[in-house]
Amino acid sequence: MFRPLELFIGLRYTRAKRRNQFISFISTVSIVCIAISVIALITVMSVMNGFGDELRTRVLGAISHATVSGLPGESVQNWQRAVQIADANKHVKGAAPYVETEAFLQARRPSGAIVRGIEPTQEPKVSDIDQHMVEGALTDLTPGSWNIVLGRELAMSLGVSVGDKVVVAAPSFRSTPVTGSVPTLRGFRVVGIFELGMQEFDANLALVNMSDAQRLSGVAGPTGIRLRLDDMFNAGLVAHQLADQLGQVYRVDTWMDSHANFFSAISMEKKVMFIILSLIILVAVINLISMLMMLVTDKQADIAILRTLGSTPRSIMGMFMVQGVLVGVVGIGFGVGLGSLLSWKLPGIVKWIEQVTGVTFLSPDVYYISELPSKLLASDVGWVALITFLFSLLATLYPAWRASRTQPAQALRYE
Repeated sequence: MFRPLELFIGLRYTRAKRRNQFISFISTVSIVCIAISVIALITVMSVMNGFGDELRTRVLGAISHATVSGLPGESVQNWQRAVQIADANKHVKGAAPYVETEAFLQARRPSGAIVRGIEPTQEPKVSDIDQHMVEGALTDLTPGSWNIVLGRELAMSLGVSVGDKVVVAAPSFRSTPVTGSVPTLRGFRVVGIFELGMQEFDANLALVNMSDAQRLSGVAGPTGIRLRLDDMFNAGLVAHQLADQLGQVYRVDTWMDSHANFFSAISMEKKVMFIILSLIILVAVINLISMLMMLVTDKQADIAILRTLGSTPRSIMGMFMVQGVLVGVVGIGFGVGLGSLLSWKLPGIVKWIEQVTGVTFLSPDVYYISELPSKLLASDVGWVALITFLFSLLATLYPAWRASRTQPAQALRYE
């Protein structure tokens, strides 16, 4: 089979003879270093993807993908129609009304919180709170029962548990002949505690029945409609569609609007980590440069003979670039394979290490995410492989250029 001269000689140089075993050793070290750097980068990116998805799931488990609300300070007009229009959208998988207000809670200790009135039978369509109940159930929030479900951190701040009483002071005022305007006070009985694993909700959210929330806050109807979509990233598209269909008396917000800074910070952190860890690949490629420089020095006589036989400087340069690129490709191949396998099996490996050593890396008492998540994305693997290949290619340029500048007469003078 015919092979170009540069490729043939470049591949021939990869099979070291007895007198240049050290160069072969350096080549092996270069492959190992590149493979390790690729494994590290793929694994870290996968773990960051896992944490990002876990946080996104926990946040969206409480706030929903999109929200239809009325004008500021007003309830949603004709909310049944709005629910019908939202349900008719092919991307909407669930819709549920709610009433939300800020309130002051008093028990053994005081604390501020967001009090959200929900319909217990419809809430599972738009949130995952029912799946994170530590005690009790959302179905205990019956109309007129004045029951309340608290986040775990909020319950600890108030010093209450299931069965205790909590006084809720709402910002709606009523007039009395003696004291004038006073806030609305109402006693609630704690019937459940949930834990989403996010401080924002576990420490600041309380749930009651929607009819009780309407009476407490003095509103005539729900303050909004929460929506769950088939894909969270369709939120922007659905928001535009619903805004056109519902009219100007409604406002449609998405999770990207309410938590844009949070998720932007996660995305920026991932990009910065990718850039920093790419420097590890750059360090690994330095070994490749050293190997090629020693190979060029060792092959001075061969280069001179090839030049006298008619090989051009460009051809000589190509021969040594083949060797450097081959080392890079082999390192990338091992790194991508082992890195993908490690990222895929990482949660199980961490659990096994914890069982063997008895050390818990993410203690549930300290961290809200107690298991190490990992999500391998083909795009991340592709970028890592591409960046590593480009670094390897650039690393071959200077040694190959030095080889192409070899003068035959000087190289053969002492041979």
